[in-house]
Amino acid sequence: MSHDRIHAREPAHHRDRWSVGTIASVAQRDGHCVVTVTPEEGKTIDLVVTLAVRDLFVSRLDIDEEESPVGERVWYRKHGGHTSQP
Repeated sequence: MSHDRIHAREPAHHRDRWSVGTIASVAQRDGHCVVTVTPEEGKTIDLVVTLAVRDLFVSRLDIDEEESPVGERVWYRKHGGHTSQP
């Protein structure tokens, strides 16, 4: 399975390859993390990442440990190779 990419901070490399969005939800499905992001254009996108990547990008957000990442701004790249809608 190809996984998508997500960063809590603006990437320092190839900035033109990354999209910006706001986290709408974070869920776990089939042993992976599904992060629903609302891009600046408006239509939501599901990103599939490993649980380790989820833990990493959430830890880098400017929120307290017990706070939800919903509403936080992230940078992402959709890689495909899987269906992102249930």
